[in-house]
Amino acid sequence: MNDKATIKNRLRRILDPCVSLLLKAGVTPMGVSIAGLLLSFAGAFAVARGELAAGGVLLLVSGLCDTLDGSLARRSGKESVFGAFIDSTIDRVAELASFGALIVYYVSRGTGGPFAVPLVVAALAGSFLTSYTRARAEGLGIDCRVGLLERPERVALLVLGLLLGKIALFVVIACLAVLTVVTTVQRIVHVHRVASRKEARE
Repeated sequence: MNDKATIKNRLRRILDPCVSLLLKAGVTPMGVSIAGLLLSFAGAFAVARGELAAGGVLLLVSGLCDTLDGSLARRSGKESVFGAFIDSTIDRVAELASFGALIVYYVSRGTGGPFAVPLVVAALAGSFLTSYTRARAEGLGIDCRVGLLERPERVALLVLGLLLGKIALFVVIACLAVLTVVTTVQRIVHVHRVASRKEARE
């Protein structure tokens, strides 16, 4: 957890000049979020067409927008509950677009063998489950930022696979299919432990 927080803080410091420019230009956090969503759609379209490297670059920039909008909201004093809700919703739509594009890519080209599409579906399901378990836990008042793969790690792995080519992409998807399930189980175990301690105290 500490390592992840350190990396995030370093990335935010690197992007601080960009945040300052956006502030001076009058760009809103919502505008950055929407730009990130549009970039993720463009990346998904590129992937579906078989342009994996281009899709990886667009997905990387989209992921940076996801970091910028939060930093911009804090710096501009525009943090809000609705903004956080929309940001999370946009993240899920972007993930759906990315994995949907991978399914189109494998089906239309007939590559990856018989396991490619099932692995993509498993990775998509695992990604949504990790997000759902955290959201549900936090709705119950339990902090649940635990587990191997949060969204930034999933995006980073997917970008890496797209940039390195077909074989690496297949390996990355297989890893995502397994590790997202592991993360979901870690979160379930975590919530069970925290909830059990709370109930014991009460």
